[in-house]
Amino acid sequence: MIAARVRRVSLRDAFTALGFVVLVNAIGASAALVGGPDSAWFRALEKPAIYPPPWVFGVVWTLLFSLLGVALFLVWRRGTGRRDVRVALAAFAFQFVANLAWTPAFFAAQDLALALAVVVVLWVLVVTTVAAFDRVDRRAALLCVPYLVWVSFAAVLNYRFLQLN
Repeated sequence: MIAARVRRVSLRDAFTALGFVVLVNAIGASAALVGGPDSAWFRALEKPAIYPPPWVFGVVWTLLFSLLGVALFLVWRRGTGRRDVRVALAAFAFQFVANLAWTPAFFAAQDLALALAVVVVLWVLVVTTVAAFDRVDRRAALLCVPYLVWVSFAAVLNYRFLQLN
């Protein structure tokens, strides 16, 4: 019989992880302040057949940002004195900046081609982040996989918007 090694989560760790989740969600949601799907410009765009109902975006992003917050916590708690942790945290920061840049490119600049370029860069940076997280904590990397899938879908969706409009 193989005994599973279970690490108890302290109350401090739980609250710290929750803090990471709240922080990632708050920063992630901040991009919506510069624009969103309520604009006349966006309403006038022809929507691709794969465009989900608008409510899906809020639910999915909240879930994804929450998973990213937990993943970020798992990496951070390994200790910022480690080089692999610092590299992973830097990769996360770069991809998050790219993520935040997409909304202004798409909604504020109303530039579908620029937004597509941003989401392609974001995709590459997310793959890099998953790989960097995997070197620190496999669980953290796995928590980022749904985000990578969604960013892949977002890239296809952005491309379809560009084709149709």
